[in-house]
Amino acid sequence: MSAHIDNAGHGAHGGHGHDDHGHDDGPVSHSTFKGYMTGFVLAVVLTAIPFWLVMAKVFDKPNTTALVILAFAVVQIVVHMVYFLHMDAKSEGGWNLLALIFTIVVVVITLAGSLWVMYHMNTNMMPSMHDMKNMP
Repeated sequence: MSAHIDNAGHGAHGGHGHDDHGHDDGPVSHSTFKGYMTGFVLAVVLTAIPFWLVMAKVFDKPNTTALVILAFAVVQIVVHMVYFLHMDAKSEGGWNLLALIFTIVVVVITLAGSLWVMYHMNTNMMPSMHDMKNMP
């Protein structure tokens, strides 16, 4: 009986006869300190700019401010996914990107549907000034 245990080709004396250290198991991105710091700096800047836009009242209309903040939020989501979650079109054979697209579609449908329902509930359920004058 042999004391050597073959672990299905893994380990120091596996199927290839050499260590598997340093070999890539696929397109997995390995980040560096520089990559994390770049992501961190971008995240801080993408947080500070919308904060400044609101505090300095840069835009006259609140809707414009909200749209600009929303755009910064979308960019920040992308920064977090790329620099911290290491998601791109190549990772996991493209399945991460497909899952991301599905998630975005579900979130957009949920938010658009919620806003649509709230708008119509407000329009159809709130009494108008004409109705308020006729109340006893």
